[in-house]
Amino acid sequence: MKRFPIAQLKIDRSFVAGLPEDVDNLAIVTAVITMGHSLGLNVLAEGIETEAQLSALQSLGCDLGQGFLFSHALPEAEFARWLCERDFRATSSPARLTKSASLKLVG
Repeated sequence: MKRFPIAQLKIDRSFVAGLPEDVDNLAIVTAVITMGHSLGLNVLAEGIETEAQLSALQSLGCDLGQGFLFSHALPEAEFARWLCERDFRATSSPARLTKSASLKLVG
C-alpha cells in the first residue's frame, strides 16, 4: 500500500452493515482505521445507514463517511438544491463524520 499514491482508505459497506453488533466486522473496521491512520491516510466508511453505525465509526476515529444516512443518490440538479437547503459547502473530501452530519463532498 505504501508504494501507491493514495490519500484515502475506504471501508466497504459490507463491513459497516453489521456495526456495531457484529464483533467480527467491528474488529475488521477497527483494524482498517488503525492501519489507515498509521499510514497517514484518511479513512472513509461507505454505506452508513443508521445513527448506531455513525456513532460506532465516530468512536473508532473514522474520518469520513458516505451513505443513505446522509442522503440517497441524487441527480445533479436535485443535489444542488439539497446542498443549498442545508447550507453545506462543497470541498474536495467526502462527508466528515460529525454529529451534525455536516458534509464535505467529493469533487
